[in-house]
Amino acid sequence: MQPVDLTTLTAACSELRAQWLPARLEQVYQRDRFTVSLALRTMNQRGWIDLSWHTVAARICVGDPPPRIPDTFTFSQQLRHQLSGLALVSIAPISPWERVIDLQFAKRPGEPALWHLYAEIIGKYSNVILTAQDNLVVTCAHQVSAKQSSVRPIQTGQPYEMPPALTDKTPSAIEPQNQWQERISLVPGQLQRNLLNNYRGLSKALVLSMIRSANLDPEQSTDSLSPHDWQQLFHRWQHWLQALENSTFKPSLTPQGYTVIDWPAPENPSPLIPSSPSSFYPSVKSATESAAEPPYPSVKSATESAAEPSSVQQLLNSYYTGEINQQVFAQVRHQLTQKLINLLAKLNLKANTFKEKLQQSEVADTHKSQADLLMANLQHWQPGMKVISLPDFETNQPVAIPLNPEKNAVQNAQALYKKHQKLKRARIAVEPLLAAVQEEIDYLEQVEAALSVLETYRNTQDLQTLAEIREELIQQKYLVVPDYRSTDKNAAIEFHRYKTPSGFELLIGRNNRQNDQLTFRVAGDYDIWFHTLEIPGSHALLRVTPGTVAEEADLQFAANMAAYYSRARQSEQVPVVYTEPKYVYKPKGAKPGMVVYKQERIVWGRPQQATA
Repeated sequence: MQPVDLTTLTAACSELRAQWLPARLEQVYQRDRFTVSLALRTMNQRGWIDLSWHTVAARICVGDPPPRIPDTFTFSQQLRHQLSGLALVSIAPISPWERVIDLQFAKRPGEPALWHLYAEIIGKYSNVILTAQDNLVVTCAHQVSAKQSSVRPIQTGQPYEMPPALTDKTPSAIEPQNQWQERISLVPGQLQRNLLNNYRGLSKALVLSMIRSANLDPEQSTDSLSPHDWQQLFHRWQHWLQALENSTFKPSLTPQGYTVIDWPAPENPSPLIPSSPSSFYPSVKSATESAAEPPYPSVKSATESAAEPSSVQQLLNSYYTGEINQQVFAQVRHQLTQKLINLLAKLNLKANTFKEKLQQSEVADTHKSQADLLMANLQHWQPGMKVISLPDFETNQPVAIPLNPEKNAVQNAQALYKKHQKLKRARIAVEPLLAAVQEEIDYLEQVEAALSVLETYRNTQDLQTLAEIREELIQQKYLVVPDYRSTDKNAAIEFHRYKTPSGFELLIGRNNRQNDQLTFRVAGDYDIWFHTLEIPGSHALLRVTPGTVAEEADLQFAANMAAYYSRARQSEQVPVVYTEPKYVYKPKGAKPGMVVYKQERIVWGRPQQATA
């Protein structure tokens, strides 16, 4: 993930000053452990400004409205108490070439600032700190004790100190090329490394885009550059400094991340390297896009190609939201997958134990028949016998009955009767236990099927689906999360949506919550409900309008998609049942997504055709 550097921070603050000053602070909301949002209102607009102290995604930019769930963080409550109703009158760096922004709040524009909210966008040391006029720290995103840092502790009640000043040379637009070139090439080495090591305010992403826009290799030695190469690179160096001075930025995505500088095209470009920055980054996809094509490419999916950002705010919000969502998605999916694997392993072991006991109980009737046979033939027993062979009542075939030589015939028969009763009681006790365990296995396999479809992060709906699965497991007591925060109950449910060959809409649930919503709230009298036969999978609903009839191709399409969104998606043919929604029921006390149905018909779905 590309971190926010000085250039990006300067571009973001330049836009914020032009569009959001002055503004009234109406609300403060903390999204997560690393991000707080400020609701600002100007004469023309209202929006949310995100301040993040994430270790690799620290930033300040205009963000999306927060979810409608309670904010339980202490830091945001303290900010809300001190700053609500005040005016944001300034967004400025504390000093040139520093990545620390001072957001100043006053009673009204033109009056002295009463509060300073410092946003330190400095990588893993990022922080957000609130001070009063006396420069004492009132609250901060996270405190740093003297044991953690002897250089710069940050604690409430202590004076605020600026981060240690950088010692590298400050870039200057008036520095001549020969002096600049001599400084970079004094110690021969990689061009990219030498630029980073000799000047402050640079980042790997900035230097990389600067060098490549000059049609040079970042890893080539400074000794290999020709005078023309140095001139081209110095021209881009000056272009960068002018962009910082004049606040002329143009955001765009790159294969490595993004850039906010509109680099000029190189002179006499090499035929192996494109001649313009736009052609240098072909077919760029944002982090929120999926590399894999969705099923049925002709159907418009929720994942669209990201348009080129129109502002630095839009660029930062979309890029970091996508990158962080991708990380959270991978972490949560791994956590849920491992949890399901462990749960299913334990339940399958328990189910196998119960099945073994039931198999043992199947010989209960054999013990009873042997005891009856022995009681009917007591005269054939002799003391010390270990086995007695007696003819069966029905077949007259000899039956070997093991005996305890220390007991007589009656005692041996009584022992067989006791075994029969014990195994009979075991069967009565184990059968409901096995049914309960099997019900849990079926439910968790249903959850596992929904999780298996979410292989990679594509859009925010995927993350919402994963959050709903996680919340469902928490509510069902399969997951214990101490700091659990419920998801937004008012969030719109986004089913998978497709069009059949005849133009009917096909809706498919993404998880058990959506399956229940689809089957029992969305389904109408004319719709057709689909599900894989005795295989965990999503519920599918074919929306049929009154007066129309679904053709065989529509039913086959729906069956293919229902098979694709199931545990048997890798099979060639999958049995899929379909029926009217009124014949689908949820048993009393059933877990989410679990239903029974009747009046069903079967069609063979072909999931491989759904991905063609």
